[in-house]
Amino acid sequence: MKKKKISLVILLLGILSICVNAADNGNGTYTNPVIWADLPDPDVIRVGDTFYMVSTTMHLMPGGPVMKSKDLVNWEMSSYLFDSITDNSRYYMEEGTVYSLGQWATALQYHDGKFYAYFSPNDAPYRGFVYTTDDPDKGWTFQNRLPHYHDCALFFDTDGRVYTISGSGEIWLNELEADLSDEKADGVHMALNLRDAEENALHEGSRMVKIGDTYYLFIISWPSDKPRRQLCYRSKNIQGPYEKHVILEDNYKGFPYVAQGTIVDDTDGNWWAFIFQDRNAIGRVPTLSPIVWVDGWPMVGSPEGKVPEVAQKPADGQPVASVVHSDDFDGEAFDRLWEWNHNPDNSLWSMSDRPGWLRLRTGKPVESIYHARNTLSQRMEGPVCTGEIKLDVSHMADGDVAGLGAFNGHSGLISICKDNNGYLLKYSHEMVSFGEKRTIQEVDSKELAEVRLPADTRDVYLRVTGDFNLGKDLASFFYSLDGYDWVALQEPFQMRFDYTRLFMGTRLALYNYCTKAPGGWVDVDYFHYARQDQEPLLSLE
Repeated sequence: MKKKKISLVILLLGILSICVNAADNGNGTYTNPVIWADLPDPDVIRVGDTFYMVSTTMHLMPGGPVMKSKDLVNWEMSSYLFDSITDNSRYYMEEGTVYSLGQWATALQYHDGKFYAYFSPNDAPYRGFVYTTDDPDKGWTFQNRLPHYHDCALFFDTDGRVYTISGSGEIWLNELEADLSDEKADGVHMALNLRDAEENALHEGSRMVKIGDTYYLFIISWPSDKPRRQLCYRSKNIQGPYEKHVILEDNYKGFPYVAQGTIVDDTDGNWWAFIFQDRNAIGRVPTLSPIVWVDGWPMVGSPEGKVPEVAQKPADGQPVASVVHSDDFDGEAFDRLWEWNHNPDNSLWSMSDRPGWLRLRTGKPVESIYHARNTLSQRMEGPVCTGEIKLDVSHMADGDVAGLGAFNGHSGLISICKDNNGYLLKYSHEMVSFGEKRTIQEVDSKELAEVRLPADTRDVYLRVTGDFNLGKDLASFFYSLDGYDWVALQEPFQMRFDYTRLFMGTRLALYNYCTKAPGGWVDVDYFHYARQDQEPLLSLE
C-alpha cells in the first residue's frame, strides 16, 4: 500500500468531518438541508426498511444515480441506471453537446418484486427509457422505450393499472400496458384540467402517491405574482376532479423557495417529504420534513408548510454516509461517485498502468475543458468543502492541460499547462456560451495568474475550497510543489448556477486534455476531500 501525503488542512477538516460530515447530528436528530449537494428532481420510494432515491445528472455519465438509505438522512450510492446514452453523436460531443439535456426527472417505483425507472431525455428523439432490476445494487437492465413524458410520475394503482402523470403547464394522465411495454391503446389518455386562474406560470414536477382510497398528486407551482411553492392535488378518482392546496411555501434559511419532490412513509406509518431547494451555485439540495396532516392535507414540516431546521430522524443508529468522498485510486475500478463529462473514451484512462494511481491520457485535441468529455467530477457540498489532488505531470506533452476546477457553465480552473519551455501553472475564470444543438459557440476565458514552475517539476498539488454559505458562493484556489507549503491564488472565483448553460450545481472537476496532439498523460495519486460546517481553516497552513 503506497503512502499518501495528506496536508494539514485536509487532515484537520477530515477529523472535523467525522463529527459533522452529514446532516445527521449524532443524537437522533438531523439538520436541514438533509444533503447539502446537488440532487435535483428526487423521487423516493421505500421497499421494506430501505429507502431508494433517484436524481438527475443530465450530460454526466454514468447517469441516473440511484442511492439508498435506512433513515432518509444518510445516503450511499447503489447504482446508475445506465453507463451511457447513444441516441445521437452529441453524447460523444460530436456535432454539438448535450449540456443541460440528457437524463431528467426520473420516476422510480417498485411493483410485484421488481424496480422500475422511467426517464425521457429533454432532447431529440424525445423518447423515454424504461429500466428494470430485481436489486438496484446489482445494476439495471434496459427494457424498452416509451413516449416522452415531461417531469413524469410513474404510478402503479391498486387495481393493477399503471399510469404516467406528466406535463408542464397542463398535466396529463396516460395509461400504460401492465408491463410498461407501451401506451395502452384503449386506456385512459386525458388532461387532468388542474390549472386555475392562480396557476398562470410554472406548473410541473409530477409525483403521485395513493393513501387509502385517496390519490395525492404533487406539483410545483410558480405563479407570476407569487413565490414558488409545492402544491398537492387530491381526489378519490385518479381521473379527478381534484382539489388543490398549497402544502409548502418556504424560502428556508433565506435561500430560494423549496419545491419539487415527493412524500414517502416509514415502517412506523409516518410520512416524510423529500423536496429540494435551489441553493444557488451548489445546485438543488434536498430537504427532509415530517408530514403534518391537517384536514387530510399532507402539510410539509408544520401546519403552515415550513421546513424544520432540526427534526427527529425517521430511524436512529445508522452509520453516517455522504454522497461525496475521497479516493486514493487503489482499486481497479472507479468509485461510483465519479462521473464523466458526456460519454467517455474508456481507452484513455487506466487504474492498472500504474497501480494505486489514476492515469488520464489525452485524446482528440480540443479547445477547452468544455470540449473535453474525459473530464471526471464529483459534487461539491455546503456549507464549505475542500478538494485536493496530487498530479504527476512528468509525461505531459506540449499543449496538454491538466488540473482541478470548480466546474460549471461558469468555471474557476487551476491548470498545469505544458509547453516547450516546461510547465506553466495558470489560474483562470471561464464561461461557455452555446449555439444550436448546444454547440459550443464561445468560451470566454479570463486569466488571473500565471506561474512558471521549475524545469524539473514532477509532482504538483492542487486544491479548491468552495464556500456555499448564503451570499458567498466563492471558490478559492491553491497550489503546492511539496504538499505542505501552499500558495493561495488571489481573487476568489464567484460561482454561479445558470440554467441556460449547464443547469447543474458546481462540481469538483479533474481534467486532462490536449490542445495540439494526443499522447501525453498525467497520473493522479489521490483525490482528498473534506466538508466542514464553518469557515475554511486556511490559516493553519
